Amino acid sequence: MATEDFSLSNMIGKGGFGSVYKGRLRDGTLTAVKVLSAESKQGDKEFLTEIVVISGLEHENLVKLYGCCLEEDARILVYAYMENNSLAQTLLGPRHNSIQFNWRTRVKICMGVARGLAFLHEEAQPRIVHRDIKASNILLDRDLNPKIADFGLAKLFPNDATHISTRVAGTQGYLAPEYAMLSRLTRKADVYSFGVLLLEIVSGRCHTNTRLPVDDQYLLERAWRLYQRGEVVQVVDASLGEDFNSVEACRYVKIALLCTQTMPKNRPSMSTLLKMLTGDVAMDDSVISEPGLLTELMSLKGQKREKLFTPSIGSGNSSSSGNMMMATSQATMTFSSFNGVR
Repeated sequence: MATEDFSLSNMIGKGGFGSVYKGRLRDGTLTAVKVLSAESKQGDKEFLTEIVVISGLEHENLVKLYGCCLEEDARILVYAYMENNSLAQTLLGPRHNSIQFNWRTRVKICMGVARGLAFLHEEAQPRIVHRDIKASNILLDRDLNPKIADFGLAKLFPNDATHISTRVAGTQGYLAPEYAMLSRLTRKADVYSFGVLLLEIVSGRCHTNTRLPVDDQYLLERAWRLYQRGEVVQVVDASLGEDFNSVEACRYVKIALLCTQTMPKNRPSMSTLLKMLTGDVAMDDSVISEPGLLTELMSLKGQKREKLFTPSIGSGNSSSSGNMMMATSQATMTFSSFNGVR
């Protein structure tokens, strides 16, 4: 595998985890080679989790793992190379002017991510909860097809479990409130994250922007206010002009609000969401209530928090993973710092 001995000219990303290099297999296939630094906060456990989870999966909307290396201090993952970086860089970040994300492209990306998550939640054996769905973990190939990446925080979910009790990991702004506050993980935590991502794709802006006026800083709060006023279309990225399907776009915003409901039981499954996105299942506006805004829910006292979420968790089977990894967004291996080198 050629990276020209990890030459700086082939470095396409760098972060707290280490570096990412553009490589090439003997048959000419381009790869992204992720090399963890010795100081990386992502430990061997997270590294092995990523290998175990992704190595047995095949889906058009999941990034493909070609190989790995774990010898002495060397921890390397070799993935398929994604020509168009991540959503965080291209749609929401410094390269947002390099690619034209028209409405049809955004729909394709939303649908692809939803299909990938539906596969993880409902078809993969065992079921898998990603735990870190966000813009920097959605990579784009040459044709702007989305690929879910970074499985270092993923959890294998027993089919008979209603939830997993585990330490919180993920990225602020995408975390479901019941998971962030009570450490209770279900597949609906990914659904919540998908809802935030859906709003980002429709609006073309990050979930949080503290440079904006106070009322507009938090995308989810803004979307909820506009929904209440019957002005959902204002959530849509202004750069699209009038070149988008307003009915479809408004439906997507409402679906995002449904994904981010406070009670996990009120969030649809990913397979149902797919049908809503295509219009095969009608949206019922009457079931949309105020989304779970973590900034507000954090002010509740301990017992009130428990009481708020307990009905949604129920007394079903749980799987404890108290000794599992402790991680934060800094511990994940992402492509968020890609510099776009071709």
